[in-house]
Amino acid sequence: MATADGGTGAGHGGGGGTGGGGGAGAPRATFAEELKDAVSARAALLVVGVLALTAAFIASYAGAFHSPKPRDVTFAVVAPPQARGQLVAKLDRLPGSPLDPRPAGSRAEAVRQLKDREIDGALVADPRGKQDELLVAGGSGSALSDALQKVLTKAEQREGRTVRTTDVAPADPQDARGLSSFYLVVGWCVGGYLCAAILAISYGARPTNGRRAVIRLATLLVYSVLAGLAGALVIGPALGALPGSVVALWGLGALIVFAVGATTFAFQGIAGVLGIGLTILVVVIGGNPSAGGAYPYPLLPPFWEAIGPALPPGAGTWAARSIAYFGGRALTGPLLVLAAWAVVASVLTLVFAALSVGRGAVDRSEVRQQ
Repeated sequence: MATADGGTGAGHGGGGGTGGGGGAGAPRATFAEELKDAVSARAALLVVGVLALTAAFIASYAGAFHSPKPRDVTFAVVAPPQARGQLVAKLDRLPGSPLDPRPAGSRAEAVRQLKDREIDGALVADPRGKQDELLVAGGSGSALSDALQKVLTKAEQREGRTVRTTDVAPADPQDARGLSSFYLVVGWCVGGYLCAAILAISYGARPTNGRRAVIRLATLLVYSVLAGLAGALVIGPALGALPGSVVALWGLGALIVFAVGATTFAFQGIAGVLGIGLTILVVVIGGNPSAGGAYPYPLLPPFWEAIGPALPPGAGTWAARSIAYFGGRALTGPLLVLAAWAVVASVLTLVFAALSVGRGAVDRSEVRQQ
């Protein structure tokens, strides 16, 4: 048997050699033909799209973070009535317009506004001494508190005064620079579009009918509830990185994950698998640097400051900080933003699924007529 097998193997080897000789004698394909065979037109377009996303990623992050400066920070001024207007005017005329000052009736009123997230800082002037008090809320992000301290210290020095800082809503010691809420929201956003992308890769970017679209949305809803719970448990009880109600963070996480996942479904309905790229453009490239995480809104350039609150990462980061450090205040706006993304994206997913069914029926009718 060994000899027979060996003979057979030799015969195959000889045939292979003959085939190889014939192949060598055949005309060689040109480089252009080999390139066309190796990289299809569709693949080339996808590579160009990835190149554009890469450039946009660098431009967005570098543009938002390369030179953070306070600009028109909402700021309260507490001072005796006879000096209040003059002090507000002086702070309003600081070079570069770092502050947007307005009077407050008392220190207690300024503290209330800070905790309600109506302002970002406050100065309490002491008419009987040479030291004033700066009120900040570190839970909104330490970068903003640091920037306000620098601005006020410099301004007070010009007047021959000093300033001491009081943090009325400090970040937790385990929450370095107040960034845990941002990282939590980024994780939820990533989970949302990855779940939708996996469903697209497994079963096609566009659902073939409305029932399958509903099933996808229901699957995403279950995943969102689980991902929201996982994030809340990890960031809170497991790591101790963020205080606040676990139940409230769970609900917020479920809403964020569903909103981002449904948005991915809607973009896939519009552009097929390229919809994943559109989600990355909106959520990652546009949303993450403008979320107010590393640098709160008043430190961002105007474009990023404007779009941040309207995108899921920004709305989610604001809401997470409100839950953790501000007793759940100022939540209505960001929750409405997230709900709008979730509802509109779900409706669009169902609409595009119905349109897909309609196009399929028309195509089948044309084939029968032919």
